[in-house]
Amino acid sequence: MLVTIYTIIFLISFFGMEFMAWFTHKYVMHGFMWNLHSDHHTGSEGKIEKNDWFSLIFAIPSGLFIWGGCAYQNYYVASIGFGMTAYGIAYFFVHDIFIHQRIKLFRNLDTNYFRAIRRAHKMHHKHLSKENGESFGFLIVSLKYFKQDKNAKLNN
Repeated sequence: MLVTIYTIIFLISFFGMEFMAWFTHKYVMHGFMWNLHSDHHTGSEGKIEKNDWFSLIFAIPSGLFIWGGCAYQNYYVASIGFGMTAYGIAYFFVHDIFIHQRIKLFRNLDTNYFRAIRRAHKMHHKHLSKENGESFGFLIVSLKYFKQDKNAKLNN
């Protein structure tokens, strides 16, 4: 039974990070920490960016949850940290490798879902300033991007 509750906590933490990513991206990265995020919108693709500091910033709490949870044998807390870490790994693979091609892998992932993610991210990056942004999420994208993909296929 405990494995089940740890798995549930892990999954809630993983998917809860989607909200945290959306909130942080919209109100922190495009807000008071725009100075760290702005280079991500100005074409420094493939290079180390100031924006990469966010991966370290987000890794610290997840690492503390894992360390503290394991050190004090509170595996509920450790499960939260592992869920947060898994989300960070997913983010790295999808955002940095698949979308921005910082490492040339996964170029042939061609499903409605992955096309919608790419389209949503492209729409986000069309805005070069911190104002008037759209599509701040990561794994969950608006249905309009799926519809745009479907319409594009019908017109071709």
